[in-house]
Amino acid sequence: MRNLTKAIAIAAMLAFPVASFAQTAPAAPAKQTKSAPAKSDKAASKKVASKATSGTVKSISDSSLVITKGSGKSAKDETFVVNASTTKTGTIETGSKVSVHYTTEGTTMTATAIAASAPKAAAKSTTKKK
Repeated sequence: MRNLTKAIAIAAMLAFPVASFAQTAPAAPAKQTKSAPAKSDKAASKKVASKATSGTVKSISDSSLVITKGSGKSAKDETFVVNASTTKTGTIETGSKVSVHYTTEGTTMTATAIAASAPKAAAKSTTKKK
């Protein structure tokens, strides 16, 4: 009889905390008004890096700009997306020197401002005419 009483007491002690925990469990959280961002939204919400570079225009169109940085074997081409909000100053044409301010989103470089530097003046002749 003593063993039966101990077994009942132990079972009651174990059951009581489980029952009281179930009653005090927090209520279901209130419905959120703002949905959690999707994976694609997380990528879009990452901070957009703003950078600047310069080089020689290799080609330009309404939607893209390709510049060459460096010269010789170390020359490297960079392609930028050009859109309606891209600010352009100076005459931007093939062969002209430009500086480009751009933002990067993933692997896409979007030009925010393109400035062509003024062409260097032709060297003055040092010989005098007679």
